[in-house]
Amino acid sequence: MEKDIKIDFDRMMTVGEVAKRSGVAVSTLHFYESKGLIKSIRTNGNQRRFPAIVLRYIGIIKVAQKVGISLEEIKSALSVYPIGSKLTAEQWSELSSRWRKDLDERIQKLTRLRDEMDWCIGCGCLSLKQCPLRNPEDVLGREGSGPRILERTEQSDAI
Repeated sequence: MEKDIKIDFDRMMTVGEVAKRSGVAVSTLHFYESKGLIKSIRTNGNQRRFPAIVLRYIGIIKVAQKVGISLEEIKSALSVYPIGSKLTAEQWSELSSRWRKDLDERIQKLTRLRDEMDWCIGCGCLSLKQCPLRNPEDVLGREGSGPRILERTEQSDAI
């Protein structure tokens, strides 16, 4: 889906300049490029040059990673648009709304974990009647593997 993007060759930056402006290590920029998240062009001397718009992409990547969005999810979301294109407000809104549901689910799980672990001290369990991790007769094992209590959808599902 890659279209021709008009590149402003007067605003090209070296990898070092991008690293300094973005606060991201050169090795990280190389990694992002190898994963198809950003793109450079090569000079006649085979040196990388990045268009200034790459700083926005790096900003999006950094923010998304800070909230727990994987690089694969970021790449998938950005791949809808031609690489290096300047996202409009409408495109950014579409992109961020794709992440909203997942973020809401993560927030719900983290909030539940925080709230239910307040009175948990290691597990010399002080209150088996209130313990959200209590699983008498391995009832949750019948539902499947993994952290069943954390993955439940409703607070009322507590054992």
